[in-house]
Amino acid sequence: MKLVIAEKPSVAMSLAAVLGATERKDGYLEGSGYLVSWCVGHLLELAQPEAYKEQYAKWRYEDLPILPENWKYEVPKDKKKQLALLCRLMKDKRVDSVVCATDAGREGELIFRLVYEYAGCNKPMERLWISSMEDAAIREGFDHLRPGSDYDKLYDAAVCRAGADWLIGINATRLFSVLYGVTLNVGRVMSPTLALLVQRESDIESFISRPFYVPEITCGGFTASGEKMTERSEAEKIRMDCDHNSAFVRSAEKQVKTIQPPRLYDLTTLQRECNRIYGYTAQQTLDYVQSLYEKKLATYPRTDSQYLTKDMQATAASLILWLRDNMPFGKGCAGEPDIDRVTDDSKVTDHHAIIPTVEIARTDLSELPSGERDVLTLLAVRLLCATTQANRFEAVTAMLDCQGYTFTAKGKTILQSGWKEVERIHRMSIRQSETEHRENEDAALPVLKEGQTFEAVSASLREGKTSPPKHYTDVIFCERKEWIGIEERSSA
Repeated sequence: MKLVIAEKPSVAMSLAAVLGATERKDGYLEGSGYLVSWCVGHLLELAQPEAYKEQYAKWRYEDLPILPENWKYEVPKDKKKQLALLCRLMKDKRVDSVVCATDAGREGELIFRLVYEYAGCNKPMERLWISSMEDAAIREGFDHLRPGSDYDKLYDAAVCRAGADWLIGINATRLFSVLYGVTLNVGRVMSPTLALLVQRESDIESFISRPFYVPEITCGGFTASGEKMTERSEAEKIRMDCDHNSAFVRSAEKQVKTIQPPRLYDLTTLQRECNRIYGYTAQQTLDYVQSLYEKKLATYPRTDSQYLTKDMQATAASLILWLRDNMPFGKGCAGEPDIDRVTDDSKVTDHHAIIPTVEIARTDLSELPSGERDVLTLLAVRLLCATTQANRFEAVTAMLDCQGYTFTAKGKTILQSGWKEVERIHRMSIRQSETEHRENEDAALPVLKEGQTFEAVSASLREGKTSPPKHYTDVIFCERKEWIGIEERSSA
């Protein structure tokens, strides 16, 4: 009999349903040769300093640094019952092997291994490694269980990360608190994050806004801008010199440009987009996509890959065709889906990019909580965008001369909307109007030829002020996660 240990009760229930373990017991399920139970997050946590020496109960400078030779662990009071149950199940004579079915990542590996070692279990250990909670994915995962030893380095990495957090957090917090006489929390994540915030606030406070002036001329139904100036008198002189005088086109360069479709979402890019479009925090986005994963509607969220593996191509193809036919933004797709573009086995380590699962076709999206519906829709939009045609346009840069002064006008003409049409239709369905979508885009210019002359142009002056740096948002922090070492589940 195999003992399967999941990370959460909800995940354990899904696994048990597929495995046929339908008989409910106190803290686990049984049936078809399986016992299926669960952890409740971390059942074991690194012990506090006083567990190593009683004197560490007091914060004293002379006791620092505190460097344990061997890590000790403590069991939270509210989790003792479940830990005792797992230990008993591991020692059950009916159990001949144990399956680690916690989340397929570093933290999930740590959660399971600490329990396995605490129980003193030496029974064969296998690893369930899946990227989707769909029934078919679960069955395939159990058909191809891997030896637990294949993930020893992942466990070692998790132990190192947890130890580093403890060493930095405990020692630095005590050091600075003792030195300054007030509790100052210091951590691997919180300290560099706080440093970024402090520096940005300092930059904003010290910023001095300065006015600028841009002379412009309007002719032939478009506007051309001169150089930005700091002195109003200089810009005003150019305006007066040019107003009602003639201008001619010095040059008009055309260039066809192509914007390739975006890549699929990894967790960081998904969090950034959800913040930009919906205003969700990084944690909210993670919670929503984690829930979608557990509901079998999205693949595993904690991934740093933006590609699929070759064995996913057939599934992705059928999913794309369904989305094209059944989602409003699917009408923006043209041509055959280019799945090869998002497929690269060499760029997928633990898990592939986050995409919807085929369960979306059997789900009434209106019944989902709004946050989950938004995230799932965004995943579907990105899958279609990433596999449809490129966006192509003709960019025009015209240089005009008026009274010896140079003015520049830019415009573009869409040649092939491509993936941006999918994005546009989706954007129109939420809070952004077509006007908002286009307000920052260059409009098309009329046909301009070198030497073309415009009589009696209208000159004006555009005024503005320089802006301070923007306050940090979740979008910025999502972009800087890798630099400061933020992890979604670290406590810092």
